[in-house]
Amino acid sequence: MFKSLNTAATGMIAQQSNIDVVANNIANVDTAGFKKSRAEFEDLIYSNQKDPGQASGLNSITPTGVQTGLGVRTASIQKDFTGGQTKMTNNPLDFQIEGNGFFQVRTPDGEIAYTRDGAFRKDASGRVVDKNGNALIPELTIPETATVIEATPAGEVRVIHQAGAEPEVIGQLEIATFINPAGLKSMGKNLFTPTVASGQAATARPGTQGAGFVAQNQLETSNVNIVDEMINMITAQRAYETNSKVVQTSDQMLQTAVNVK
Repeated sequence: MFKSLNTAATGMIAQQSNIDVVANNIANVDTAGFKKSRAEFEDLIYSNQKDPGQASGLNSITPTGVQTGLGVRTASIQKDFTGGQTKMTNNPLDFQIEGNGFFQVRTPDGEIAYTRDGAFRKDASGRVVDKNGNALIPELTIPETATVIEATPAGEVRVIHQAGAEPEVIGQLEIATFINPAGLKSMGKNLFTPTVASGQAATARPGTQGAGFVAQNQLETSNVNIVDEMINMITAQRAYETNSKVVQTSDQMLQTAVNVK
């Protein structure tokens, strides 16, 4: 059987993965703090009929050899942690990290997860939580009497109880950074968890030790560029179609060989 049948099939499978990644990026174009992904590919093992440098005569060697590639596979799907655009919300519990780092939240199972989505709110007891009810770490509780909430770029959170009163400091935001954020594991719900590849989190006050500053009343939008994703989708579609044409051509050549009398 022609090698090209299986080779083209691996190309079709790879482009299916590519389209899956592009589709997820496009679907999350309006997701706050979302980071787009990129599929990366690598070629498979080669069929070596003649190795480069192999002796071809008494005093000569072949300069290139004869090597036939056997296809492609998805090597990795990597997150791109470049910053998104800024969206003004005028919500005092909306925070954006201007620079590197993640907010920390505690999940229902007691684990710490990390997110770039700074859309927070109060629960029934005044605790600051994300949209899924995960408590922000370090915990912040907004007093019922608070009329104004302020957060400095360095992460100090203060409230004012009445007009003319002095601000009261109620907590300090912390930012977690990773040596290799691309190694984080995506858990859905805008959350990440650390892995051996990402390394452990290092926490710091905003603006120190490489952590970004905090901006209040605004959110980081998705870093998906819809035009780029449309181009990627068209490219993947054409590559898939071309690989399918290779399958058809190989089938026709095989049929011709079978019909030879």
